[in-house]
Amino acid sequence: MTEESAVLIDGPWTHRTVSAAGTRFHVAEIGDGPLVLLLHGFPQFWWTWHEQMTALAAAGYRAVAVDLRGYGASDKPPRGYDLITLASDAAGLIRALGEANAVVVGHATGGLAGWTMAAYFPKSVRRLAIVSMPHPLRLRGEVLTGGQGWAGRHFFGFQLPMLPERRLLADDAARIAAMLHAWSRPGWPDPTTERLCRDAFQIPGVAHCSLEYHRWLFRSQVRPDGHRYMRRMQQPIGVPTLHIHGAMDPFLLPGTARGSGRYVDAPYRWRLIEGAGHFPHQEQPDRVNAALIGWLDDAEPES
Repeated sequence: MTEESAVLIDGPWTHRTVSAAGTRFHVAEIGDGPLVLLLHGFPQFWWTWHEQMTALAAAGYRAVAVDLRGYGASDKPPRGYDLITLASDAAGLIRALGEANAVVVGHATGGLAGWTMAAYFPKSVRRLAIVSMPHPLRLRGEVLTGGQGWAGRHFFGFQLPMLPERRLLADDAARIAAMLHAWSRPGWPDPTTERLCRDAFQIPGVAHCSLEYHRWLFRSQVRPDGHRYMRRMQQPIGVPTLHIHGAMDPFLLPGTARGSGRYVDAPYRWRLIEGAGHFPHQEQPDRVNAALIGWLDDAEPES
């Protein structure tokens, strides 16, 4: 068993707890200036953004990375793992951090939250940066008709009760390490990143909560709540959007993500990161930081 303190990693940032909509979230924060809210994906936690946090602070931004509901040192309630609640959490966090809106940067599951925020809570999102995640409508279409279904086949195994949690935690969370290696470029992750992610998933409740996001996404496709969500997501995204994807991503294919611009009715910039898989912000942090900060500093971003 791992304690929540395992994710309170020392660095130039500060750790604190922020309450939003009755849920306590752990955040790491650094810098002063316009707020940039960083939302991690699976199977990780806030630390996935540590390279971006220091770069953003140096560039004059206030970077806040959060452990999503169910992860790290944040609360792990028994429900609320749908994308609307996840987006509501993030919008509430922006208000709790003292801002009306923020630049929202999301990777994978955090990217789904970002797309959802821009549709459900557009006033909370000043700009949107998505890493390694197609628009939900694009993702659904490619899973049903393209090669994405096979590429993301592990997603279907997560639908079983209890067994996937046990598999994730077996042998010192060896499967977490295996996924990080399988979805990234050769030679990544480094031992420190692997160890931190394995430890973070052994915090009680994290394995189950993290899989609940995947279960909602799958099961809602045939339920009224899922149909309502997909109809709402047909609303065009109306904020400037940066879309970053690793050229070597074997899990969420670059071809799946590339067509997402059709759902954005605002300046949309696509950046393919060579030499990176599913975690480009960690595999090629300098390239991602340059793309992100250059876009943020551009007052009128175009493609």
